[in-house]
Amino acid sequence: MGSPESPSQLNADAPWDAFDPQAYVSHNYKRVIHEDAEIISIVRAHFSDHFRGRQDRPYRGIDVGAGANLYPAFSMLPWCEEITLLDRADRNVEYLEKQRRSYDESWDAFWHLLCQDEGYATLPGDPRDRFAQVVGVEQGDLFALGGRRDHWSLGTMFFVAESLSTSHEEFRQAVECFMLSLTPGAPFAAAFMEGSEGYYVGDTHFPACKLGEPEIRSAVKRHAAEEGFRISKVGKPHAVRHGYTSMIVACGFRGWGN
Repeated sequence: MGSPESPSQLNADAPWDAFDPQAYVSHNYKRVIHEDAEIISIVRAHFSDHFRGRQDRPYRGIDVGAGANLYPAFSMLPWCEEITLLDRADRNVEYLEKQRRSYDESWDAFWHLLCQDEGYATLPGDPRDRFAQVVGVEQGDLFALGGRRDHWSLGTMFFVAESLSTSHEEFRQAVECFMLSLTPGAPFAAAFMEGSEGYYVGDTHFPACKLGEPEIRSAVKRHAAEEGFRISKVGKPHAVRHGYTSMIVACGFRGWGN
């Protein structure tokens, strides 16, 4: 299912019902690779530095296109009274519901990396219990977030906007829907595959939009506050899979004037 030879493919045409979360986790998250460790360190510093010493908690968080990756939600766990994991694929939703109740031991290593900062290390109780209490899984389309503007006060979106179609317009729309779903001033972290030519999950090919850093920077910065906005490049070409040039992490705060 799916084809890397297809000249173009919109999000609505991709075979999302064939997305295999177990295959995705087995390939990407059975252990912590260097690239994820670096991304975690960037996001950990961004969130913990912002929240350190603040009293205006708890927050409402969202991870858009959560798929089969739990560490973006982990990065928000100390700061939130509720976290929405949004995904459109049936099998991803089933996987997330199972993990919400008690996540697999392989995810402990990702949590332990976050715990290098006291904001995470001092979280009271068992993180599994906390995860089960505050996380809710929602099946839905990120393009429908336009109807929930200014709703969440903390947000993440990892490897989603550029990995849902070959369309540059859908990429920009996905970033906008994510950013505008956050309240003005909300901290966010988003990650992207630069130069992605598409990817396989198991035997199924999924589309991607081939983008450079300037296009990614422009799409995010359009809706971000100027102060505190940061772009970081992570990893080398093809380190995780064939067909991309680097990973890009964008951290900042939702702007007030858009």
